[in-house]
Amino acid sequence: MTIPVDKLSDPAVRSLLSALNAGNRDAFFAALTENATMSDDGSERDLAQWVDREIFTSHGHIDVQTEKAAGRALVANYRNDTWGEMRTAWRFTVDGTRVSRIETGQA
Repeated sequence: MTIPVDKLSDPAVRSLLSALNAGNRDAFFAALTENATMSDDGSERDLAQWVDREIFTSHGHIDVQTEKAAGRALVANYRNDTWGEMRTAWRFTVDGTRVSRIETGQA
């Protein structure tokens, strides 16, 4: 069963993933802190480069399956034009009202 993005518990994560699914790069970056960081499968990545490659130029979309840790730990089916669909785990660190860190990888 999929959890609609607009029903996620954490408002910062909800804003970030709503922007992701809408393909709205400006709103996505507005939902992040200025110095936000990320890792993919345990390796640190350049956030802007990763987001452009894995989300916006490849039409990324996330379908959340489960949420834990007050909406900051998710398991989701993520798909894009490059890799197809895969089961992924996502962890978010929130600073105030914006996301300061994204950790993702295969679930």
